[in-house]
Amino acid sequence: MAKFYAEITEELQKFIQEQKIFFTATAPKSGRINLSPKGIDTFRCIDRQTVAYLDLTGSGNETSAHLNEEDRMTMMFCSFSENPLILRLYGHGRVIRPRDGEWETFYSLFNSLPGERQIVVLKVDSVQTSCGFGVPLYEFQGERSTLIEWAKKKGEQGIQAYWKAKNVKSIDGLPTKILSD
Repeated sequence: MAKFYAEITEELQKFIQEQKIFFTATAPKSGRINLSPKGIDTFRCIDRQTVAYLDLTGSGNETSAHLNEEDRMTMMFCSFSENPLILRLYGHGRVIRPRDGEWETFYSLFNSLPGERQIVVLKVDSVQTSCGFGVPLYEFQGERSTLIEWAKKKGEQGIQAYWKAKNVKSIDGLPTKILSD
């Protein structure tokens, strides 16, 4: 049975910290809905109604493009262990880039990682839990090093070139503002 909360309780924050993967969902006014898995140590609960994650360079930059146009966002955490639970955070997201005034305040909450490109902040409007009884059991084996190694090989100039080639527009042609406003 689903249960709604007005904020992220301490118990739910603990649940979030235990998860090794989370998912983000955004959509522009028109175009594709984006649902993206995230991992590595990139997620932080700022307070009971604010969360953020350090966004690493990827094949696209859909979340940024979508949030520029339509700020609705959902994040989902799902237990794959013996204690089933699904947790959804509904709210309004925004992107903070290294050139933005708030960058240092938020960036100080994270460990530096190769390929970091922006921070996505979600102001939580509501929190929902559901049973997760149908979610299979999986055992965490470890983080993949592929993305970090790829970013290290590219180097800072290579990452900037990659952004220009692959991260400036969404797959629907929307601007991501990765390089400028």
